[in-house]
Order: sequence, then structure tokens, then C-alpha cells
Amino acid sequence: MFSGLLFAVLAAAFVFEFINGFHDTANAIATTVYTRALPPRVAILMSATMNFIGALMSENVALTIAKGLVDVQLELHVILAALMGAIIWDLFTWWRAIPSSSSHALIGSLIGATIMFTGGTKDVIWSGVLNKVIIPIFTSPLIGLCLGYLFMRLVFEICANVQVHKANAFFHKAQIASSMFMAYSHGNNDAQKTMGIITIALASVGAYTGEGIPLWVKLFCAATMALGTSIGGQRIMKTVGSGVTKLEPVMGFVSETSSAIAIEVMTALGAPVSTTQVITTSIMGAGTAKGAKKVKWGIGYQMLTAWIVTLPATMLLGGCVAWLVGLIF
Repeated sequence: MFSGLLFAVLAAAFVFEFINGFHDTANAIATTVYTRALPPRVAILMSATMNFIGALMSENVALTIAKGLVDVQLELHVILAALMGAIIWDLFTWWRAIPSSSSHALIGSLIGATIMFTGGTKDVIWSGVLNKVIIPIFTSPLIGLCLGYLFMRLVFEICANVQVHKANAFFHKAQIASSMFMAYSHGNNDAQKTMGIITIALASVGAYTGEGIPLWVKLFCAATMALGTSIGGQRIMKTVGSGVTKLEPVMGFVSETSSAIAIEVMTALGAPVSTTQVITTSIMGAGTAKGAKKVKWGIGYQMLTAWIVTLPATMLLGGCVAWLVGLIF
């Protein structure tokens, strides 16, 4: 059952999850680092720890990937192609410092590889793609934006008569807790995508016939993401942490808390969302509460373009890689 090709799939899954870790590290800790609530090394270690814990807490998203997007038993070389397509996209966007979505890259590549493998679109569960992927692509960032704005306005009301230096001192410390919450939610949602892919691979060779996600797969993905996170994501951290608006401790606290809540809601619904999207729009929402001119909307537009392009681009990429891999196998 454990063939060389299966090990190749596991190796590719390791690479993808590792890249996912350092690619998305900035999501959880960029605001904390740029407001100097924590030094980078401490923030990255904290994020890696919370990523690991979060990755073990649920499997709703993993089951969506494993059973809710395609309705055909894929061969191992197709799964390998899907992972390779997502890896290529993640490395490209990391190199260009574009905060794109690893989640949507993997899903798009999986759909593209499946279409190439089956020669049509009938084996893609389009209702699942719509409800679990397309709709959350737009709703999760909007939730982050709205929560960021509303929470920021609420903080303004509560702290209206509090001295500025006292408020800053409080939120400087509170931001550490919100950053931990954000890192936990990141692990709880993002690590599960690779769990789902590995489960598909195991089922395709008869190595697993259960209903849930094997414990060793959870541990494998959790540890790999934590390892990737420990390497850090300095390039994207700069875009997320300081490229959208000028951050202060209170804004860091609000945006991290808002995005973590939005991600946890989506995780409970089994929707694989982009933590990059949600944290960015949460920062925008918090910035808008101080004044729309405080937000660099041009950067937001560039990010929006990248988010929209990711799914179709990776579908094409996944299909092309599946074609090339198919020539070999």
C-alpha cells in the first residue's frame, strides 16, 4: 500500500504545509511585531506553538477537502500534481511578497488536476465549491472588515475618557493575547487543508477507510506547519504589518481579534478560508474606523486582484502540472 508514489505525495504535502507555515506566518504576528508588542523571534515561536495546538482541535475543513470538492477516486499522481501546482503558486507569491491564499491555491490546483484527470467537470462537486470556497472567499473578508470597524468603534467609545498612554499600555499587552488567538485560528483552519489531501491519497490506495482524519496525519500536518512558521515570513510580514495602514497597539488588538473570530466561524462551518484575506481586511476595517483616508486602498486593491486571480490561475496551473505528471505515470 505504501508505494514510492505515495511517499512522493507525503513529501509534497510536507513541502506544501511547510511553505504554508512560513508563507502565512505574517498573518498572525505581523501586527504584533510592527507595534513592538513582541520581538520577531518570540512572536514567531509563539505563533508556531499556537499553530500546532490549533491544528489538532478540529477536522471540519479537512473533511471538506477530502470529501466535499471532488466526487471521484483520484490516482496518486493526480494528487501529487495538485500539491505541486499549489507549491509553485505559493513560492511565486512568496517571492513577489504577495499575500495570496495558500488555501485557495491548493483547492484551485486540486480542481484543475481533477478536471485534467477526468477529462471533464462532472466529477467536481460544484455545489461544495460554491458553498465552501467561492462564497467564503467574499464573505470571510467582509466579516473581517465589518468586525474590525465595529470593534474599533466600540473601543473608541469605551476608552473615550481614558488617557492615551494608559490605553496604549493596556492594548500593547492585550495584543499578545489576540495574536495568540489569531495564530491558533490560523492553525485550526489552514493546517486542515493538507490533512484532507493526505486522507484522499491514503483512501485512494486503500490505506485508510475510516470516516475522520487519522491522528498521525493531524500530528504530521500540525508539526510541519509549526516548523514552517518557526522559519518566519518576513517578506509578507512587511506588506501585512505596515503596508495597509499605520498600525497602533489598539488596532493590532482589534484586527487580530476580529480576524480570529471570523476564521473560527468559518472553520466551524467547514469552510477553508484565507487567513491572509481576513487579517488584511480586519486591519482595513480598524483603520477605516479612524478615517477612510488612513487606509491605503491602492494596496488593498492589489491584494484583492491577487485573491480573485488565485483560484482560476491555480486551476490552470494544477491542470497543466497534472498533464505533465500524467505523461510520466
